Amino acid sequence: MGTIVAVTGNEACAQALKQINPDVCAAYPITPATDLMQRFSSFVNDGKVDTELVLVESEHSAMSACIGAAAAGGRVATATSSQGLALMWEMLHIAAGTRLPIVMPLVNRALSAPLNIHGDHSDGMGARDTGWIQLYSENAQEAYDNTVQAFRIAEHLDIRLPAMVCMDGFIVSHSIERVEYIDDGDVKKFVGKFKTVHPLLDLDNPKSYGPLILTDMYHEYKRAQHEVMTKVPGVVLDVAADFEKMTGRKYSLFETYRLDDAEMAIVVMSSAAGTTKDIIDQYRDRGVKIGLLKPRMFRPFPFQEIADALNHVKAIAVLDRADSFGSYGPLFSEITGAVMSMKSKPAVINKIFGLGGRDYLPVQAEQVIDELIQVAETGKVEAIKEYIGVRE
Repeated sequence: MGTIVAVTGNEACAQALKQINPDVCAAYPITPATDLMQRFSSFVNDGKVDTELVLVESEHSAMSACIGAAAAGGRVATATSSQGLALMWEMLHIAAGTRLPIVMPLVNRALSAPLNIHGDHSDGMGARDTGWIQLYSENAQEAYDNTVQAFRIAEHLDIRLPAMVCMDGFIVSHSIERVEYIDDGDVKKFVGKFKTVHPLLDLDNPKSYGPLILTDMYHEYKRAQHEVMTKVPGVVLDVAADFEKMTGRKYSLFETYRLDDAEMAIVVMSSAAGTTKDIIDQYRDRGVKIGLLKPRMFRPFPFQEIADALNHVKAIAVLDRADSFGSYGPLFSEITGAVMSMKSKPAVINKIFGLGGRDYLPVQAEQVIDELIQVAETGKVEAIKEYIGVRE
């Protein structure tokens, strides 16, 4: 057993970075990720890590520096939120397209305008097509565990792709929870020594990064990038199996809760899953067969595995903490994509909740389940997409 502590999600992720001791970390402060990098910078200042901490003038520069350090042959990490991730946008594609295994805790926060510093998934969902692996965390323990596992996943020689470890801003990043830290030696052994691949600093073997590729090969290059992504789920499961052997904590591509015999399901990510589980227990006590599916790996999205897990239910409510304006919520779109492979397709409804840090309340989960009961009984959907928890 490791050390049991009471810490915030930011502290937990900073501790994971300390234990892993990356070669380079380039960062620019932004709420609510500032506290994470401030704590890690203290480890650098106190000589507890060997990391070269690069202080830059913007998040775009932070990701640029990370790309340069990773291409040079180093183990690299950073962290950001919201507008910071948006400012990195151009460089996120370059990090993924050049197969650089940068690990970045993303403390999820709403995007402007209007200016809001609280948690929703707008930033992570906005970056879902950049080619990064995305893992979402329900609580501080999962944020810590996912950060440790993310290095093994991203740096796997069959993968070599950057990875985001997402947690809800303030709800997880600044709330104190019980977390079990793994011993330093066990983390180092689990993550392993970093293996460089085509480092620019190997001057005896010169190579080029970011060459111009036009119509002759660009299409093929992107197909190859897609094919690498198809290997990620297997690596995520292998790493999770090794992690379970070390800690006893079990992870998969997603988590299910009371779903095996359920007739209805709620699909929701991150911290809102905890509240939903409590309400599911209450409805189960009344004989209502309701269950939950909580995606952990959002990119690449495990369509077939999720379809298999939901194949037996009559109705599904997908709760999105982000919106795709003019369309349905991003998670809803993925789940309906999975549902299309089912022979008997359940009814699916979409609820947008918690934007800008709006509290997700137990009564909202109750309202969703009550509606699901009606949909399952009648097969009729009044409105596919609806905002819940809106002030009248």
